[in-house]
Amino acid sequence: MLVLRLAALCALPVCFASKCALRLKQQAHGPQVPLATPSLPPPTQTTPANPSLPTPTITPFDYSNIKVRGVNLGGWLVLEPWITPSVFENTGNDAIVDEFTLGQLMDPDDARKLLKAHWESWITEDDFVAIKAAGLNHVRIPIGYWSIPLPASATNTSIDPSPYIPGAWPYFLRALDWAKKHSIRVILDIHGAPGSQNGYDNSGQRTSNPVWALDPAHVTRTVDTIRWLTQTVGGSVDVIELLNEGGGFRGQIWIDSMRQYFLDGYDAVRAVEPNSSRPLGVMIGDGFLTLQPWDGFLAAPRGHNVLMDTHAYQIFSDGELSRSFSEHVSFACSTLLPSYVSYASSNHWTVLGEWSTALTDCAKWLNGRGVGARWDNTAFPSDTSVFHDSCDAWTGSWNGTDGGKGFSDEYKDMLRHYWELQVEIGEAVQGWVYWTWKAEIADEWSYQMGLEGGWIPQDPTDRKYPNICK
Repeated sequence: MLVLRLAALCALPVCFASKCALRLKQQAHGPQVPLATPSLPPPTQTTPANPSLPTPTITPFDYSNIKVRGVNLGGWLVLEPWITPSVFENTGNDAIVDEFTLGQLMDPDDARKLLKAHWESWITEDDFVAIKAAGLNHVRIPIGYWSIPLPASATNTSIDPSPYIPGAWPYFLRALDWAKKHSIRVILDIHGAPGSQNGYDNSGQRTSNPVWALDPAHVTRTVDTIRWLTQTVGGSVDVIELLNEGGGFRGQIWIDSMRQYFLDGYDAVRAVEPNSSRPLGVMIGDGFLTLQPWDGFLAAPRGHNVLMDTHAYQIFSDGELSRSFSEHVSFACSTLLPSYVSYASSNHWTVLGEWSTALTDCAKWLNGRGVGARWDNTAFPSDTSVFHDSCDAWTGSWNGTDGGKGFSDEYKDMLRHYWELQVEIGEAVQGWVYWTWKAEIADEWSYQMGLEGGWIPQDPTDRKYPNICK
C-alpha cells in the first residue's frame, strides 16, 4: 500500500526545498556556435501562419480580487532533460545535459533542426485551447536570454548568445497570439540569464560555477533585455518576471546583486512600459531565501503592481522525502500557509509560481541528465543518504502505456489530495501556477495528464477534500 509505505517513513526537520536544489557538475566551455537567423516554420494544427506582435490586451487583470489559476509551459523554450528526455536522447551524446552543452557539442545545423522540431510540436494552439477549457487563466512562459533578439542598439554589452542556439523567439510571439485569442493571461519569465543565475539545467547551463551575479556585464545585459522586452511586447503580456530562481543560497554577494537587479529591472519596466494607465505586473522571486528577508522590499510607495513568486516542493532532500503524507500536509498548512498570508498582507501580491503533485523525485533525470533519484538512493548515494522505496509505482505513465505499473487508485487519490492542498494555499493569497503543463514520461508532474487521469479536476474550483488546512 503506497499510503502505508509513505506514512511509515519517519519525519525529519528540514527546510522546504526547491525543485532546483540539486547537486551540480561543472561543464567545460567549448567551441562557439555562430548565430542562427530565426525562421518561422510552416503552421501545424491551428497555428497562425505569420505570428507578429499581438495587439495589446486592453483590460488589466485584477490581481487583488481574482485568483491566478495557471500553468507553466515548462520544457518548451528552455529545455529541461526530465521534461523531454527524448530530445536529449536524440542528440546521441550523453554529455549533452542542457541547452549550453547542446550548442557546444552538437553540429549546429543538426541542433537547429532538433530544436525547431521541438519548438514546433511541444506546445501548439491546441494546448492553449485545453488550458482554457481546464478553467485556467494564466500561462507562465519560461524563456532564455539567448532566445530574445536583443539588438546591439539596446545595450552596451555583448549580444552574442554563444554557445546557445537562438531561434525560439517567433514561437514565443506565436504563443502571445494564441493567448490573446483564447483569453489567457501571460507571465513572461526570464528563466535563463547570462552566466546562469543558479547553476541548474533549467537556467540553460548546469554548472557548479554560475557567474551571473558576479559579472556586472551579465546583470546589465539582463536589465537591458527587460527594458527591450517591455518596449517590444509589454503591451501583450500581463506580467514580466525579472528572474527565475536566482541563487540567493550562494551567499551575500548573490543576494545583494539580485536585490539591486530587481530594483533596476523594476525601474526599467516603469520607464518604458507602453501604457502607464495599465501598469505591467513586475514579478520578483524569493531566491530560495523564503519570504521573510523580502519584507518591505519594493513595497509601496517605492513599488507598485509587484508580485512575489515563491516555489514550493517537498521532495529535494531526504528529510522532506521521509515525511509521511500527513506530515507533508501539516507542514504546508502550519508553515507555508501562514508565512504566505502574512507576507502578502503587508507586501506584494503573492503567487505560488511553481508546485506540483509529485511526492518523490523519481521522474527520470529530474535531478539532472544521468542522475538518479534520492527516493531510491540512486542520485547521490552516501553513508548518510536514505533508501525510501523503489521508484516503480511513483512515476511514469499513469495508465501504464509506457510498460510500467501505472498509478493505482490509491496513489491517484493521494495526488488529488495533494493538488487540493496546494491550491488551497495558493488561493489563500493571489493564486498559483502549476509546474508543468506536460512532461513526456512523468505524469505525476503533468497538469495535462492529471486532467486525463482524474487526479486534477476539470474545474479548478471543485473540491473532494474541502478546507484541508482547517
